[in-house]
Amino acid sequence: MISSAKVGILVGAVLALTWIVVGFWAFVAVVLAMLLGALVGRLVDGTLDVRGLVDAVRGKRSSS
Repeated sequence: MISSAKVGILVGAVLALTWIVVGFWAFVAVVLAMLLGALVGRLVDGTLDVRGLVDAVRGKRSSS
């Protein structure tokens, strides 16, 4: 299994190259796509608490 540090380095390199090669707005689009992909992946895995996410967006605090 690949370590989280190596994944972080790879993600950082992809983002940096995106910014350098195609510009800032492509960088922003890639970041948003990565975040969306992470959310969908966690939803599929069943590790995303959708109710907790909605409450966080609404500004409600969790007691847990």
